[in-house]
This record gives sequence, structure tokens and C-alpha cells, in this order.
Amino acid sequence: MLLAICGLLIFSSCDDDLDDIIRPASTLEISDFIYRGLNIWSLYKADVPELANDFFDTENERLEYLAQFESPEATFDALISPRDRFSVLRSDYIELENALSGIRTSNGMNFSLFIDPTDDTKAFGAVRYVVNDSPADQAGVERGMLFTMVDGFALQDPSGSAITSDTSFIEFFSPETYSISLATFDDTNGFTLTGEEIVLNKTELTINPVHTTKVLNVDGESVGYLHYTSFTNEFDPALNEAFAQFQNAGVTDLILDLRYNGGGSVETANDLSTMITGQFEGQEFITQQYNADRNPDNETIRYFNNNLGSSASGASINSLGLNKVYILTTNRTASASELIISGLNPYIEVIQIGTNTTGKFEGSFLLYDAPDFRRANANPNHRYVMLPLTFKSVNANGLTDYFDGFTPEIEIVENFRTYGTLGEPGEPLLDAAINAILNGRSLSKIYNGEHTPTLFDNEQTEALYQRMITEPSIE
Repeated sequence: MLLAICGLLIFSSCDDDLDDIIRPASTLEISDFIYRGLNIWSLYKADVPELANDFFDTENERLEYLAQFESPEATFDALISPRDRFSVLRSDYIELENALSGIRTSNGMNFSLFIDPTDDTKAFGAVRYVVNDSPADQAGVERGMLFTMVDGFALQDPSGSAITSDTSFIEFFSPETYSISLATFDDTNGFTLTGEEIVLNKTELTINPVHTTKVLNVDGESVGYLHYTSFTNEFDPALNEAFAQFQNAGVTDLILDLRYNGGGSVETANDLSTMITGQFEGQEFITQQYNADRNPDNETIRYFNNNLGSSASGASINSLGLNKVYILTTNRTASASELIISGLNPYIEVIQIGTNTTGKFEGSFLLYDAPDFRRANANPNHRYVMLPLTFKSVNANGLTDYFDGFTPEIEIVENFRTYGTLGEPGEPLLDAAINAILNGRSLSKIYNGEHTPTLFDNEQTEALYQRMITEPSIE
């Protein structure tokens, strides 16, 4: 342990002019980066005694503490607050950077797994949606398809015991190529295989989150529908173009479908809120608050603005000027999606339809192992990167800390038996929104079958699952 500490001290205090020598970073070196980043930026720093500025009497004492951990992951876990549900550490920052740009290695099938209602030792999959022009789309996969086998194997624990929330299904979907066996279901006979198999191949996809855009005729009025899957700022022009289509169609009501949107860019959430409205330029959207050490210099107020991005030179935003919006949600609606609800609530009527959201009001930015935590100066000897919770959002009315998420005015549960087609009448959440437009909020609550908890969502393995990201406030 002492030798490791001495090695780190020597490395830190000497100039290494042998830049062409690549050596792997030690665990202690990476753990030191993790500690520095969390000590400075962790939103919940006050919850972790070891992160207090005066906890260690000497630098050697701090390094001795870090030297006890066998891996960077163990260090990270020890320094994260118990109420921090979302901070992440990754061993390769390339993956996170690609994810921020909408790049994924995927076959494009988005699905959930559930326990078989007729046999608690087995699971089944239900397709929620398919990425446009992806391998799954080209193979004919459609929303609502059910499958019970992957590569010919039933979705079950190898031991054959009852499935629990701890049962892992990741290995079923890890191969670059796998097949799914389709099935039908009825409450009397359970699942019946159709005999159809679909082979799915993963590839590197650049995913446009503007998934489905429709203009619906509802009792003679033009109603816009947008199924939006991720706040990816590289596709902000595509999002803005969708609102240009809504403008041209004379849309008077908007149904914003965020049921599967786990978040992303805060700036995009800011812009989308202006696309929905447009009449609040210069007024507060949200405030970003940091820990007690950082907040005095870094607290940031974000304002409604009529240009894409944070610069006045960005393209003009296409706004609808609405005073009411209908937002479809599930428990997968998180982070920047919830920011839309929070940020708009002080200004317009937000009618939420579906089920409770996740409850994530905290945001992050990437921290690299560099003196200033920036990518340009990152330690070349490893690729570890952190995405810790660094700030929380507060809306114009002071609302924050919504750990339990947002509760819908109209409650309707997605059911695999009646998924329907996104953006088409007959899809239950869309129908509920249309009914609310026609009949106001007198419907109160709608219940659509029993809620079936998911065992596994494919997004859980993605690098930016339920994240809210902004550019760093690092000086």
C-alpha cells in the first residue's frame, strides 16, 4: 500500500517528458481522480463524510484511504451518497461520448421483459417501438410483437426457479446477432408460438430521436403528435423542423409522447419548451443549483429563448405559442423529460397522461481525469470518465426534489395486450389524450388494466439511461 502511495506521489510531483511511453494507470491513480472529481462537484457531497474538505489531516492519509480499494468502481461506490441513484463511472469515455451524439451499437428493437402471467418461472418480451431504418425495422419487427424465446432458449433462469427482480437477462441479448421467437397470448391458453423467428443484427446506429410525427384531425382541429425518444442536441434541427410542420399545419393542440424518453441534453429541453410555447422569451425556465462549495460561482439560470442552443446566433425556434400541452408518460419518463413538465408548469397548463414518472431532477456533466476535468487535458493512460450528479434543477416556482416523480392527471397503464400503434387512434394513451382534448379534464382518471411491472428494459444497458446532461460549468 505504501509503495503504491509513493508511486502516485512521485508521478504527481515529477514532469514526465517521456510522452511517447504509454503505461496503464494504477488503480490508486484512477481512484485519486474519482475522489478529486466528487470532492469538488458531487451534488450530494455533504452526505459522504470522507468527501468533506477537512476529513483527512494529511494528503498521505487521504491516499492511504484510497489505496484500500481494489478497483476504481469500488472507490466510486464508496464515495456516492445513498440517495444518489444515477451517478455513473465508465471505463471508456468513447462510449459515453458516442451516446451523447445519439450513436449506439444496437439492432434498434426497444422492448421490455415481463413475468409470464401463466408461469412465474418464465418471462416474455414485448416490443415497445422500433428505431426507424434500423436492422429491426428492416427485419419487420413491429410495436406490440411478443416473443418468448431468444436463440431458441426460453427466457428463464437456468435453474428453472421462479423469476424475481434479481434475475438477469443481459446474456440473452448480448450477442451481436440473435433471434427472437414470436408468440401470441390469450388469457385462457397463455402463450402460443407462431413458428416465426426474426434474426436481429446489431450495428452502429446514429439514432434520430424524432421518431414519429403526425398531424391528426380531431373534430375539425389539427392536433400535433410527437413521439420523442431522447434529448439529443445533435438532432435539435430535426426537432425544430417537426415544429415547423406543426406550424404549417395550423396545430392548435400538441400531444408530446415522452413515455420512453429517459432524458439527455438540458439545452434541448430548454429549446423544446420554447417550441411548445414561444411567448415567454427572457423568462426563467429553470435554475441549476450545485453543492454548497460550487453554487456561489456556478448557479445558472436558464431562460426561455427563441434561438436554438445557448447563442442568439442559433437558428430561430419554430414555436406554437400554446397555453396547454398534453404529455404522455410512464415510469421510464425521466430527467430532461421531467424537466419539460417542471419547467413549463409555472407558465402553461401541463396535462400529464399515463403513469408516474421516474423522479430525477438532478443533472450531470462529464468529468475526465485532468487538472481541469476537461477532455482536452485527460490522462492518456486510461479512459475512465465520471458522469456524477453535479446539480439539481429548480423551476421558476421553486419546485425541486421531486424524488417520487410527477403523478398524471389522467392515469392509464400501458398493457402489452393493447399496445396499439404509436400516433394512431386506438393506441390507449393517445386515445386518452384525444378524449381530454375533446372533453376537457372531466375524465379525471382512466384505468386500463392491471399494471405489470417490467423485469428488464433494453435501455438499462445504455450508457445514458435516465441521464440529464449539460455542458460543464468548469472554469
